[in-house]
Amino acid sequence: MTFLDKLRSAERLNRSMLCVGLDPDPARFPAHLQGDARRIYDFCAAIVEATADTALAFKPQIAYFAAHRAEDQLERLMAHMRNVAPQVPVILDAKRGDIGSTAQQYAIEAFERYGADAVTLSPFMGFDSVQPYLQYHGKGAFLLCRTSNPGGDDLQSQRLASVPGQPLLYEHVASLAQGPWNLNGQLGLVVGATYPTEIERVRSIAPHLPLLIPGVGAQGGDAAATVKAGLRTQGAETTGPIIVNSSRAILYASNGTDFAAAARAAALRTRDELQAART
Repeated sequence: MTFLDKLRSAERLNRSMLCVGLDPDPARFPAHLQGDARRIYDFCAAIVEATADTALAFKPQIAYFAAHRAEDQLERLMAHMRNVAPQVPVILDAKRGDIGSTAQQYAIEAFERYGADAVTLSPFMGFDSVQPYLQYHGKGAFLLCRTSNPGGDDLQSQRLASVPGQPLLYEHVASLAQGPWNLNGQLGLVVGATYPTEIERVRSIAPHLPLLIPGVGAQGGDAAATVKAGLRTQGAETTGPIIVNSSRAILYASNGTDFAAAARAAALRTRDELQAART
Protein backbone atom coordinates (compact mmCIF):
# COMPACT_ATOMS: atom_id res chain seq x y z
CA MET A 1 0.00 0.00 0.00
CA THR A 2 1.16 3.54 -0.70
CA PHE A 3 1.11 6.14 2.03
CA LEU A 4 -2.11 7.62 0.61
CA ASP A 5 -3.74 4.18 0.42
CA LYS A 6 -2.80 3.53 4.02
CA LEU A 7 -4.10 6.95 5.05
CA ARG A 8 -7.48 6.40 3.40
CA SER A 9 -7.76 2.93 4.92
CA ALA A 10 -6.96 4.20 8.44
CA GLU A 11 -9.49 7.02 8.06
CA ARG A 12 -12.25 4.51 7.31
CA LEU A 13 -11.17 1.85 9.80
CA ASN A 14 -10.63 4.15 12.79
CA ARG A 15 -13.20 6.79 11.73
CA SER A 16 -10.56 9.39 12.46
CA MET A 17 -8.79 12.53 11.29
CA LEU A 18 -6.61 12.59 14.42
CA CYS A 19 -2.84 12.34 14.30
CA VAL A 20 -1.25 11.48 17.65
CA GLY A 21 2.02 13.38 17.95
CA LEU A 22 4.81 11.64 19.84
CA ASP A 23 6.98 14.37 21.39
CA PRO A 24 8.41 12.62 24.46
CA ASP A 25 9.83 14.98 27.09
CA PRO A 26 11.12 12.99 30.10
CA ALA A 27 10.70 16.06 32.32
CA ARG A 28 6.93 15.83 31.72
CA PHE A 29 6.58 12.07 32.09
CA PRO A 30 4.32 10.69 34.83
CA ALA A 31 5.90 10.54 38.26
CA HIS A 32 7.08 6.93 38.09
CA LEU A 33 8.96 7.62 34.80
CA GLN A 34 9.81 11.27 35.23
CA GLY A 35 13.26 12.42 34.17
CA ASP A 36 14.35 8.99 32.93
CA ALA A 37 15.23 9.24 29.23
CA ARG A 38 15.83 5.49 29.16
CA ARG A 39 12.04 5.07 29.43
CA ILE A 40 11.12 7.07 26.32
CA TYR A 41 10.26 3.90 24.44
CA ASP A 42 8.15 2.57 27.31
CA PHE A 43 6.20 5.83 27.56
CA CYS A 44 5.58 6.17 23.82
CA ALA A 45 4.77 2.47 23.32
CA ALA A 46 2.08 2.71 26.01
CA ILE A 47 0.58 5.77 24.28
CA VAL A 48 0.61 3.98 20.91
CA GLU A 49 -1.09 0.89 22.32
CA ALA A 50 -3.75 3.02 24.05
CA THR A 51 -4.58 5.12 20.97
CA ALA A 52 -4.01 2.72 18.05
CA ASP A 53 -7.70 2.42 17.24
CA THR A 54 -8.37 6.16 17.53
CA ALA A 55 -5.67 7.53 15.22
CA LEU A 56 -5.41 8.29 11.54
CA ALA A 57 -1.63 8.60 11.92
CA PHE A 58 1.21 8.72 14.42
CA LYS A 59 3.84 11.47 14.19
CA PRO A 60 7.06 10.98 16.18
CA GLN A 61 9.14 14.18 16.34
CA ILE A 62 12.75 13.10 15.83
CA ALA A 63 14.35 15.90 17.87
CA TYR A 64 12.70 14.67 21.08
CA PHE A 65 14.50 11.36 20.63
CA ALA A 66 17.84 12.65 19.31
CA ALA A 67 18.18 15.21 22.13
CA HIS A 68 18.26 12.33 24.62
CA ARG A 69 20.45 10.01 22.53
CA ALA A 70 17.35 7.86 22.09
CA GLU A 71 17.47 7.12 18.36
CA ASP A 72 17.70 3.42 19.16
CA GLN A 73 14.47 3.78 21.15
CA LEU A 74 12.87 5.49 18.14
CA GLU A 75 13.88 2.56 15.93
CA ARG A 76 12.26 0.18 18.43
CA LEU A 77 9.16 2.37 18.58
CA MET A 78 8.81 2.44 14.79
CA ALA A 79 8.97 -1.35 14.72
CA HIS A 80 6.46 -1.52 17.58
CA MET A 81 4.01 0.72 15.75
CA ARG A 82 4.23 -1.44 12.64
CA ASN A 83 3.55 -4.48 14.82
CA VAL A 84 0.67 -3.29 17.02
CA ALA A 85 -0.92 -0.76 14.64
CA PRO A 86 -0.02 -1.84 11.08
CA GLN A 87 -3.12 -0.05 9.78
CA VAL A 88 -1.93 3.38 11.03
CA PRO A 89 0.64 5.25 8.90
CA VAL A 90 3.63 6.86 10.61
CA ILE A 91 4.84 10.35 9.67
CA LEU A 92 8.41 11.07 10.78
CA ASP A 93 8.46 14.73 11.78
CA ALA A 94 12.02 15.64 10.81
CA LYS A 95 11.63 18.87 8.78
CA ARG A 96 14.71 18.03 6.75
CA GLY A 97 15.84 20.40 4.03
CA ASP A 98 19.12 19.90 2.18
CA ILE A 99 20.36 19.09 -1.31
CA GLY A 100 22.24 16.43 -3.23
CA SER A 101 23.88 13.55 -1.44
CA THR A 102 22.93 14.96 1.98
CA ALA A 103 19.23 14.87 1.08
CA GLN A 104 19.71 11.31 -0.15
CA GLN A 105 21.13 10.34 3.24
CA TYR A 106 18.22 11.97 5.07
CA ALA A 107 15.82 10.02 2.82
CA ILE A 108 17.63 6.79 3.74
CA GLU A 109 17.31 7.75 7.41
CA ALA A 110 13.56 8.36 7.18
CA PHE A 111 12.50 5.50 4.95
CA GLU A 112 15.14 2.79 5.39
CA ARG A 113 16.48 3.24 8.90
CA TYR A 114 13.20 4.20 10.56
CA GLY A 115 10.74 2.74 8.05
CA ALA A 116 8.46 5.80 8.08
CA ASP A 117 5.51 6.03 5.71
CA ALA A 118 6.02 9.77 5.24
CA VAL A 119 8.32 12.57 6.35
CA THR A 120 8.08 16.34 6.88
CA LEU A 121 10.41 18.55 4.80
CA SER A 122 11.38 22.19 4.46
CA PRO A 123 11.01 23.15 0.78
CA PHE A 124 12.95 26.40 0.89
CA MET A 125 16.09 25.06 -0.82
CA GLY A 126 14.02 24.15 -3.87
CA PHE A 127 12.90 21.04 -5.69
CA ASP A 128 16.28 19.33 -5.64
CA SER A 129 16.00 19.22 -1.84
CA VAL A 130 12.68 17.33 -2.17
CA GLN A 131 13.37 15.06 -5.13
CA PRO A 132 15.46 12.38 -3.32
CA TYR A 133 12.50 11.53 -1.11
CA LEU A 134 10.26 11.06 -4.15
CA GLN A 135 12.51 8.26 -5.36
CA TYR A 136 10.84 6.14 -2.67
CA HIS A 137 7.66 5.32 -4.54
CA GLY A 138 4.65 4.97 -2.30
CA LYS A 139 6.14 7.09 0.47
CA GLY A 140 4.80 10.54 1.36
CA ALA A 141 6.46 13.92 1.93
CA PHE A 142 4.81 16.90 3.63
CA LEU A 143 6.23 20.31 2.75
CA LEU A 144 6.15 23.12 5.29
CA CYS A 145 3.72 25.66 3.86
CA ARG A 146 1.88 27.84 6.41
CA THR A 147 3.11 26.82 9.83
CA SER A 148 1.34 27.34 13.15
CA ASN A 149 4.00 29.51 14.82
CA PRO A 150 3.66 33.33 14.89
CA GLY A 151 7.11 33.71 13.31
CA GLY A 152 5.85 32.01 10.18
CA ASP A 153 4.76 35.44 9.00
CA ASP A 154 8.39 36.51 8.73
CA LEU A 155 8.77 34.62 5.45
CA GLN A 156 5.63 32.68 4.57
CA SER A 157 3.38 35.75 4.17
CA GLN A 158 5.78 37.73 2.00
CA ARG A 159 4.74 38.45 -1.60
CA LEU A 160 6.86 37.14 -4.46
CA ALA A 161 7.14 40.01 -6.93
CA SER A 162 8.93 37.82 -9.48
CA VAL A 163 6.12 35.22 -9.73
CA PRO A 164 3.05 35.90 -11.91
CA GLY A 165 0.18 37.11 -9.74
CA GLN A 166 2.59 37.97 -6.92
CA PRO A 167 1.42 35.20 -4.57
CA LEU A 168 2.41 34.98 -0.96
CA LEU A 169 5.27 32.56 -0.39
CA TYR A 170 3.06 29.94 1.27
CA GLU A 171 0.62 30.15 -1.65
CA HIS A 172 3.48 29.55 -4.08
CA VAL A 173 4.63 26.50 -2.10
CA ALA A 174 1.09 25.12 -2.27
CA SER A 175 0.99 25.69 -6.03
CA LEU A 176 4.29 23.90 -6.55
CA ALA A 177 3.19 20.95 -4.40
CA GLN A 178 -0.13 20.69 -6.23
CA GLY A 179 1.52 21.00 -9.64
CA PRO A 180 5.04 20.56 -11.03
CA TRP A 181 6.74 19.15 -7.93
CA ASN A 182 4.16 16.41 -7.29
CA LEU A 183 5.58 13.98 -9.83
CA ASN A 184 4.16 10.77 -8.38
CA GLY A 185 1.30 12.08 -6.25
CA GLN A 186 3.40 11.80 -3.08
CA LEU A 187 3.30 15.34 -1.69
CA GLY A 188 1.24 16.92 1.06
CA LEU A 189 1.43 20.23 2.90
CA VAL A 190 1.86 21.33 6.52
CA VAL A 191 -0.57 24.10 7.52
CA GLY A 192 -1.24 25.26 11.07
CA ALA A 193 -4.60 24.95 12.81
CA THR A 194 -4.03 28.40 14.31
CA TYR A 195 -4.64 29.95 10.85
CA PRO A 196 -7.96 28.57 9.50
CA THR A 197 -8.27 31.28 6.86
CA GLU A 198 -4.90 30.28 5.44
CA ILE A 199 -5.88 26.59 5.61
CA GLU A 200 -8.87 27.42 3.42
CA ARG A 201 -6.65 29.35 1.01
CA VAL A 202 -4.19 26.45 0.77
CA ARG A 203 -7.07 24.05 0.20
CA SER A 204 -8.37 26.17 -2.67
CA ILE A 205 -4.94 26.01 -4.33
CA ALA A 206 -4.36 22.31 -3.57
CA PRO A 207 -7.84 20.76 -3.45
CA HIS A 208 -6.77 17.13 -3.25
CA LEU A 209 -3.46 17.09 -1.38
CA PRO A 210 -3.34 15.72 2.16
CA LEU A 211 -2.87 18.47 4.73
CA LEU A 212 -0.97 17.80 7.94
CA ILE A 213 -2.41 20.27 10.44
CA PRO A 214 -0.65 20.77 13.80
CA GLY A 215 -1.87 23.13 16.46
CA VAL A 216 -5.10 21.61 17.81
CA GLY A 217 -5.00 21.11 21.57
CA ALA A 218 -2.26 22.80 23.58
CA GLN A 219 -1.55 25.36 20.84
CA GLY A 220 -5.17 26.48 20.81
CA GLY A 221 -6.30 25.61 17.29
CA ASP A 222 -10.07 25.15 16.91
CA ALA A 223 -11.05 21.65 15.77
CA ALA A 224 -14.33 22.61 14.09
CA ALA A 225 -12.78 25.55 12.22
CA THR A 226 -9.91 23.36 11.11
CA VAL A 227 -12.19 20.70 9.66
CA LYS A 228 -14.39 23.26 7.92
CA ALA A 229 -11.38 24.97 6.36
CA GLY A 230 -9.40 21.93 5.29
CA LEU A 231 -11.54 18.85 4.74
CA ARG A 232 -13.12 18.23 1.34
CA THR A 233 -15.50 15.36 0.63
CA GLN A 234 -17.69 14.02 -2.14
CA GLY A 235 -20.54 12.06 -0.65
CA ALA A 236 -19.05 9.77 2.00
CA GLU A 237 -15.60 9.83 0.39
CA THR A 238 -12.81 12.20 1.37
CA THR A 239 -11.30 13.97 -1.63
CA GLY A 240 -9.04 16.32 0.31
CA PRO A 241 -7.83 14.54 3.47
CA ILE A 242 -6.68 16.30 6.62
CA ILE A 243 -4.43 14.89 9.33
CA VAL A 244 -5.04 16.93 12.48
CA ASN A 245 -2.21 16.59 14.97
CA SER A 246 -2.44 16.81 18.74
CA SER A 247 0.59 16.03 20.88
CA ARG A 248 0.86 17.46 24.39
CA ALA A 249 -2.87 17.44 25.15
CA ILE A 250 -2.86 13.67 24.62
CA LEU A 251 0.60 12.67 25.85
CA TYR A 252 0.37 14.54 29.14
CA ALA A 253 -3.32 14.15 29.92
CA SER A 254 -2.28 12.66 33.29
CA ASN A 255 0.92 12.57 35.34
CA GLY A 256 -0.10 9.41 37.17
CA THR A 257 0.14 5.72 36.45
CA ASP A 258 -3.11 6.06 34.48
CA PHE A 259 -1.34 8.19 31.85
CA ALA A 260 -2.08 5.78 28.99
CA ALA A 261 -5.79 5.52 29.85
CA ALA A 262 -5.97 9.31 30.16
CA ALA A 263 -4.23 9.67 26.79
CA ARG A 264 -6.79 7.35 25.24
CA ALA A 265 -9.65 9.36 26.70
CA ALA A 266 -8.15 12.61 25.39
CA ALA A 267 -7.58 11.06 21.95
CA LEU A 268 -11.16 9.80 21.80
CA ARG A 269 -12.51 13.24 22.75
CA THR A 270 -10.45 14.93 20.05
CA ARG A 271 -11.28 12.31 17.43
CA ASP A 272 -14.99 12.61 18.17
CA GLU A 273 -14.85 16.41 18.13
CA LEU A 274 -13.23 16.29 14.71
CA GLN A 275 -15.76 13.77 13.43
CA ALA A 276 -18.64 15.86 14.72
CA ALA A 277 -17.27 18.86 12.80
CA ARG A 278 -17.21 16.73 9.64
CA THR A 279 -20.99 16.53 9.66
